[in-house]
Amino acid sequence: MTGTIRVLIVDDHPVVRAGLRGMLADEPDIEVVGEGGSSDEAVAMTHALDPTVVLMDLKMPGGGAAATARIAQEKPLSRVLILTTYGSDDEILRAVEAGATGYLLKHAERSDLLAAIRGAGRGETMLAPSVAETLTRRVRNSKTENLSAREIEVLRLVAQGLTNAAVGARLFISEATVKTYMLRIFGKLKVNDRTAAVMAAVNRGLITVEE
Repeated sequence: MTGTIRVLIVDDHPVVRAGLRGMLADEPDIEVVGEGGSSDEAVAMTHALDPTVVLMDLKMPGGGAAATARIAQEKPLSRVLILTTYGSDDEILRAVEAGATGYLLKHAERSDLLAAIRGAGRGETMLAPSVAETLTRRVRNSKTENLSAREIEVLRLVAQGLTNAAVGARLFISEATVKTYMLRIFGKLKVNDRTAAVMAAVNRGLITVEE
């Protein structure tokens, strides 16, 4: 890739966005083209601004993983680089499965962040060493079929008490598609109903009931 790397910053904390903007301001090959604070804003602004790289937080209204999945599907040339304080196995796996190009923790050095942005701009997979180790360990230790990022999103909404129709409306998919996801979830978790699926996912640490 050549030319300026256009960066969209998505984080629900204005102070964090301001800090990132300031950090990138003096880089001649990087231009911050916009800021957002939610999943919906991330998707809308990616369509409107056509950024090269989207710096995406995970814990924000609508969820960073959900926004990542939509951007990966709808605007695949805009690379999503997760930048978050969360580094649990499930958070990392969810983001990578959703289509993130890279994953960094917010305590990363400035030089590492800049290298990750430039690498993501070239289409490279950029994972912090600790994140790469976590993913390797997760795959190695996995003894059951994992839920996909989309299946986890569906189950998280089900855990909030939403009907299949409401889940479909939230995720912009049909009710029939939600039912198909639920059947897959039942099979993977070896359960027969929604309540048992939610409890199994909670016990495995895939979702929390607070969400």
